[in-house]
Amino acid sequence: MTRFLRDVNARHRLHLESYRQLWEWSVTHIPDFWAAMWDFAGIIASTPYDRIVDDLSRFPGARWFPGARLNFAENLLGRGEPAQEALVCRDERQGRSAVTYAELRDAVARLAAALRGAGVKPGDRVAAYMPNLIETVVAMLATTCAGAIWASCATDIAPEAAVERLGQIGPVVLFTADGYIYKGRPFDTLG
Repeated sequence: MTRFLRDVNARHRLHLESYRQLWEWSVTHIPDFWAAMWDFAGIIASTPYDRIVDDLSRFPGARWFPGARLNFAENLLGRGEPAQEALVCRDERQGRSAVTYAELRDAVARLAAALRGAGVKPGDRVAAYMPNLIETVVAMLATTCAGAIWASCATDIAPEAAVERLGQIGPVVLFTADGYIYKGRPFDTLG
């Protein structure tokens, strides 16, 4: 927050000193605030935005950053040093698993290539009926890398409910797991 405040001050020749002052500026200079946030966050876009917001009088309902094209996964995977842990998963049995940014980028790239090889195109829907695992995050990122739309529900809802929810979107690919652990007990999702 302090670095962002300094950046805003330098960019706009301001002398904001507190969170409250930054907030006041952000709600009175909305396009300037969001342009500063976009730049400060280092958003990667294949096509830049035309303007920050189309019509602030339609709020809610305004379109933000019209014209911009970006990929959610590219922006997430573009952060972090290769050896730095990107994801850490702790399960109910106190097990810990982790992947580095290098491992995550590699896994996502391989799965995105497999999805494209299976015919997944931008705009297709890909779904998951999976627990909270590193593999679930990899599948979501790979889906967005391929330009497809991601939907998921956790395995702790009944299979019938998952079919009802995910069936509505007509996924071209479904990721699932054979089970999950809840309150220390294993549950089979295949049976």
